[in-house]
Amino acid sequence: MSSRDDILARLQAHAITPEKRPEMDFKPLAFDNPVEQFERILKVAGANSLRLEPGQDVNDLIRTAYPEARTIASNLPGITCATVNPDLLDDPRALDGTDVAVIRGEFGVLENGMVWVKQQTRYKALFFISEALVILLDRRALVNNMHEAYARPDFDDFGYGCFIAGPSKTADIEQALVIGAHGARAVTVILE
Repeated sequence: MSSRDDILARLQAHAITPEKRPEMDFKPLAFDNPVEQFERILKVAGANSLRLEPGQDVNDLIRTAYPEARTIASNLPGITCATVNPDLLDDPRALDGTDVAVIRGEFGVLENGMVWVKQQTRYKALFFISEALVILLDRRALVNNMHEAYARPDFDDFGYGCFIAGPSKTADIEQALVIGAHGARAVTVILE
């Protein structure tokens, strides 16, 4: 008997009796009150949420939320409070110093407060270089969990996209929480 056969025989002699695996009856999270759940989880993630009521002007809501903002960048139609259209800039570095960027979110995830954003502007730097980020989101575009998020057809139809969950934060440096380390210091989701 070769050493290989000897090793395999010993392993087989001490083998554990296989157990039948349990049925996979996992049920993903689902929530009864989507808007309230989303707002609650956004707050936990450090983000703000505002509801745009019928007849209310989104520009007034943005200006009320960020009254000190001097530079507001957006290419979205209807955002008349924008002072800069980022698509008209030749260099994304010109966005440095942007107080508020206004972008559109595709959908939000209730279980973790994340918003899926696709690149709908010339420079994706807009998502991360501004001091504050305002994400406009249709309140009917909320999914319960990541299982539903990955199943959405618009999740697979993009050049660049990312999930954003609240302001940028890290606790790597001396284990102290730093807000705005790699991106926006504040995130506000306006539910339309």
